[in-house]
Amino acid sequence: MEIRRRPLNHPLPPCTVSGDAVCRKASDALPLPLYLTNAIFFTLFFSVAYFLLHRWRDKIRNSVPLHVLTLSELAAVLSLIASFIYLLGFFGIDFVQSFISKSESDDENQQCVVNEARKGRCSIPTPVVSKLTTMDSSQDDGDLIKRVVSGEIPSYSLESKLGDCFKSAKIRREAVERMTGRSMDGLPLVGFDYDSILGQCCEMPVGYVQIPVGIAGPLLLNGREYSVPMATTEGCLVASTNRGCKAIYASGGATSVLLRDGMTRAPVVRFPSAKKAAELKFFLEDPLNFDTLSVVFNKSSRFARLQGIRCAVAGKNLYIRFSCSTGDAMGMNMVSKGVQNVLDFLQSDFPDMDVIGISGNFCSDKKPAAVNWIEGRGKSVVCEATITGDVVTKVLKTTVHALVELNMLKNLTGSAIAGALGGFNAHAANIVSAIFIATGQDPAQNVESSHCITMMEAVNDGKDLHVSVTMPSIEVGTVGGGTQLASQSACLNLLGVKGANKESPGSNSQLLATIVAGSVLAGELSLMSAIAAGQLVKSHMKYNRSSRDITKLGS
Repeated sequence: MEIRRRPLNHPLPPCTVSGDAVCRKASDALPLPLYLTNAIFFTLFFSVAYFLLHRWRDKIRNSVPLHVLTLSELAAVLSLIASFIYLLGFFGIDFVQSFISKSESDDENQQCVVNEARKGRCSIPTPVVSKLTTMDSSQDDGDLIKRVVSGEIPSYSLESKLGDCFKSAKIRREAVERMTGRSMDGLPLVGFDYDSILGQCCEMPVGYVQIPVGIAGPLLLNGREYSVPMATTEGCLVASTNRGCKAIYASGGATSVLLRDGMTRAPVVRFPSAKKAAELKFFLEDPLNFDTLSVVFNKSSRFARLQGIRCAVAGKNLYIRFSCSTGDAMGMNMVSKGVQNVLDFLQSDFPDMDVIGISGNFCSDKKPAAVNWIEGRGKSVVCEATITGDVVTKVLKTTVHALVELNMLKNLTGSAIAGALGGFNAHAANIVSAIFIATGQDPAQNVESSHCITMMEAVNDGKDLHVSVTMPSIEVGTVGGGTQLASQSACLNLLGVKGANKESPGSNSQLLATIVAGSVLAGELSLMSAIAAGQLVKSHMKYNRSSRDITKLGS
């Protein structure tokens, strides 16, 4: 390419990718190469700074006024100012250069539009983007699929490379079909907002599963009515819960009480000796240290508030169970950040502490555990209702005596014989799972959230039935995770608990927990009545079976 000389007073055009124009840089104004100029001024700045500090230290020691300067000191001050100005300008060169280039490019584009009608078409240079970092979203789908199948393009990177979440899911889906040789025709692809789950809910999506949502209710709880959304594929579940809601409503409603609210996280740390582990245990459980630890913990969030610390020693290992309030969020990430802050703080006073893991299963998350059953995790709720004898007979089709006896022999004695842990109920997990899926909760936390003991006894001279459920670890939130998806958000809105409560942080998630408990109460009441009346098998055969040919419907 021939480079033509220009007069010194001729303005240079802005930098372009193509063409014979010479790129103008801000560093071209420097008399020396940029790296050499930078080295000189860096050296000058730090040298004169050290010199002045050394001289001022001597003046302070000798009680000499600092403003009295010698010639060398005056030269050093001027050199310090000059080098500082240069360095300040150096760090802004790239910014100024990009700003100038952008402005000139915009002016050129605008002038092009103005002159387009006079001079015809205008060609604007376009930047070249590296093929290694991005791909044209209009690129042939077949070629992209081949590159994913061959491993040239990792499946997980499609969203970042294409910038189109729907197309990424489509390409990934077809690549999976080619690699496995199996069709996914029955799995829907169209009709879902894949942008809403990016970096939040699901990685490498290829479609979505349809789960029907039914409504049970109205559930009359604490004087208010709720229509409870339940996402399930089990026949009879919504109908049975709905019957329980009807019985509760006809008897004046149910009452629920929130006993405690605190999410937990329990890291495990190791020491050289059991004595050292015990020292940290005593330090953490000392009330005098709680305020200091709270300040450190609470810095993680404006909603996180440390409530308590409980420790357990196993040899040289210490398990530290932190409990804190988390506002309207379920709070696992929030409490984990607070725990990390405390561990970093403790490291200075206990340098021989070795953090083995942020979670040591003393929490305990997504696993049945006695610590959750006894101490609680998330929201601890008790819900009760008194069902009149007439309602038991007419709506539930059984008797008070039969229900009390069945509950004793099934939910209490039978569960004890089975060695149940938190499972002293008929089917609490059914209702909890259905509401969790409908409202965007973590389905895996159904494990501990379904811990429940159902109690029934005859009252009012045996005429009426008092029924209650006690659930010590309901883990729910109304912000974050799946609660932000459109369908799940709509179900939360139906219950009146969508998003965070700005006036009373945490009250929305607490209300959701009480609704879960009230729904479990309705479900327990109805299923136990069906078993007592001998209707369980008959109802399932009627509502949980279909004579329709699904294969013909699908085609």
